[in-house]
Amino acid sequence: MSASNGFKNNFRAVIVAICFALALAIGVIRYLTGPEWALSALYLFPIILVTWKAGIGAGIFISFTSAISWLVADLMMGNVFSNAVIPYLNESFRLLVFIFVTFIIHKLRTALENQKELAATDPLTSVANRRAFYDLGNLELNKARRYQTPISFLYLDIDNFKKVNDNFGHPIGDKLLRSVANTIRNNIRAIDLLVRVGGDEFGILLAETGAESATRVVGKLKKKLIELVGDNGWPVTFSIGVATFISPPGSIDEMIDAA
Repeated sequence: MSASNGFKNNFRAVIVAICFALALAIGVIRYLTGPEWALSALYLFPIILVTWKAGIGAGIFISFTSAISWLVADLMMGNVFSNAVIPYLNESFRLLVFIFVTFIIHKLRTALENQKELAATDPLTSVANRRAFYDLGNLELNKARRYQTPISFLYLDIDNFKKVNDNFGHPIGDKLLRSVANTIRNNIRAIDLLVRVGGDEFGILLAETGAESATRVVGKLKKKLIELVGDNGWPVTFSIGVATFISPPGSIDEMIDAA
């Protein structure tokens, strides 16, 4: 488990614990204030918070905790009902409302995350677009400046790409672009950043990578890409420019221009 994943899991656990305590506290307040005050809406705060921050499973758990908390408070107050089943039915309906709210919040969070991902992803190749690359690339440049590590950038152009569109059609051209992107992605590290710079141009930012290692990456990619187009009969070749910076450049554009 990475340090980032460990932090996220710990954060979720803390949020769940806080919301669990809030749900119990609202039940205590319900018991102390008596049956005249309708406080069930207060449970929505921990339910919404835990669902947004920790996921739908945690939201359902706090929904059950909230319903049970309210039920226990009612039973401890000794309220008189015309039928002993009524408080249990009441809490069942309240639980359904809590779970409904949980699902709505989960769907909203998922939709927002999908929109955010789409805004940062090239729709054809599913790699980073220029906007995302500038954001993530600047983070890598700042890291390189802080730790004084080398950084390399590869600029790859598909030569004669127009011939594929003209001779085989645009669907095959799109397939070529997706295949090139997948081949590159499968032959670089997880920490490296792949971006579609233009129509038939890609960039690869190699973090903490000097000239010798960058040259090896270029050789590996050329071999894999030549095999790819040879197997499919695509009449294209590749031009790859590489620039290595011992001291990070002043901007992303400077890095791209150099490559």
